[in-house]
Amino acid sequence: MTIHDARFLMSNTQVELCPPPTLPEYAFIGRSNVGKSSLINMLMQRKALAKTSSTPGKTQVINHFLINESWYLVDLPGYGYAKVSKTSRAEWGKMINAYLRRRENLTCVLVLLDSRHPPQAIDLEFMAQLGEESVPFAMVFTKTDKQSASQTRTLIARFLAKMGESWDELPRHFITSAETAVGREAVLAFITDVNTRWAA
Repeated sequence: MTIHDARFLMSNTQVELCPPPTLPEYAFIGRSNVGKSSLINMLMQRKALAKTSSTPGKTQVINHFLINESWYLVDLPGYGYAKVSKTSRAEWGKMINAYLRRRENLTCVLVLLDSRHPPQAIDLEFMAQLGEESVPFAMVFTKTDKQSASQTRTLIARFLAKMGESWDELPRHFITSAETAVGREAVLAFITDVNTRWAA
């Protein structure tokens, strides 16, 4: 897939105010500080499409981007640690859950996972929730440039083994780096394939 056009469309906190559900939609989410904005910018080949920050919890609303006039990319608030109040985190949770349950054109949730860490309970619980709600998702391992390839393989294998303890069939997974663009073509090819099936 060649990205001809990628533009910010809107931000809001209510699923009812999202754009009309007439195009396939891909939501990006992960623990705070997983490298979500950097990954989005790498995929779209834009330096500042999604706002990056060294402070976890920067994204606090549902951000919609229109890509190639044919699909939506959604930047969701991160889950887990962020320097905000418990009340704010609770509101984010309600907003995200409403979006995941009720957004009818949501085609896939791309769950970002830091490849440098062993399986985290919060990630496993979030993906279990997606499974219970029958929300399609794929796993995207980030920051693979921060360690050796063998370390990445070992940690991802450990993660997949842990998933295999409770999942009959493992979701699709991708290995990426915002710094080196590893995984870009694989992720975009996946989106192209899903878009083709959506249009059929």
